[in-house]
Amino acid sequence: MYTLRKEDLTVKTMTKIAILGVISFVFMLLDFPLWFTPPFLKFDISDLPSLIGAFALGPMAGVLVQLIKNLLKLLLAGTNTAAVGELANFIVGSVFAYTAGLIYYREKTFKNAIIGLVVGVLSMTIVISVANYYIIIPFYSKAYGLPLEKIIAMSTAVNKYVVDLKTLIIYAVVPFNLLKGLVVSLLTVLLYKRISPILKN
Repeated sequence: MYTLRKEDLTVKTMTKIAILGVISFVFMLLDFPLWFTPPFLKFDISDLPSLIGAFALGPMAGVLVQLIKNLLKLLLAGTNTAAVGELANFIVGSVFAYTAGLIYYREKTFKNAIIGLVVGVLSMTIVISVANYYIIIPFYSKAYGLPLEKIIAMSTAVNKYVVDLKTLIIYAVVPFNLLKGLVVSLLTVLLYKRISPILKN
């Protein structure tokens, strides 16, 4: 298992991680809903800096970028989810970045990068799907007095296949995260070799 090493904690490395965290936060603000998802599921590419950081600086760097991003979101933009949304974003983004980064960092080949990204996307999708089914959506429903039926109705309005919580996960949450993971992975493959020399030097 990968752990933080002393050389990972240099001022130069932490500065790079902080810059990636700020960029990730900016990307997080540029979100928008997709045609098949309810309004509370919004698409962004804020995991991109985290993945690039995990590939260039080690898997824990990706986790730290996710932490900085979500702390900045709470401090500067606030939360309308009692911080549960930010916590979920941190967990799922960290799973994605750490998993992909760990596989790639063991042997830095293009093949390992692809394998890492695929495993990372699948891991992220599984984690967030389970979390939404058992924790996040039920929490929103109770905390904000929003009946689950209303949440389902909001989802059905944009996706006719959603008729209950289970189908919300299957036909909205799962494809949303697979698509998001695919887009961010493609961007990582396209941009990593161009950006990594800056981070490594």
